Amino acid sequence: MFSQTLGTALGDWTADSAGLGYVGSALLFSSMLAVVCAFYYWTSISRTLLFWTAFVLTRPLGAVVGDFLDKPLDAGGLALSRYAASAVLFVFIMGCILIFSQRASKQAH
Repeated sequence: MFSQTLGTALGDWTADSAGLGYVGSALLFSSMLAVVCAFYYWTSISRTLLFWTAFVLTRPLGAVVGDFLDKPLDAGGLALSRYAASAVLFVFIMGCILIFSQRASKQAH
């Protein structure tokens, strides 16, 4: 509940008070997640720390993307209904599942 509430508040703050808008905020948090991914592949930083960092960053990203999809056009959104916004997110998630296939890990026995 703590990360969800603060994450949503952070997303709203960057979009509204910091003046980045929904798209700018989404780009900011997506870029931060990309940095976490880069750290995963090219550093030896704790995987646990990287997981929790990514976990926390998904909250504000989700908040600004959700707001972008369903807020009115004059507020910077796309004015989609909740059903249409949910459909867009569903298609995106299914596309990611199909594009980024999972591989079983190879563990030493």
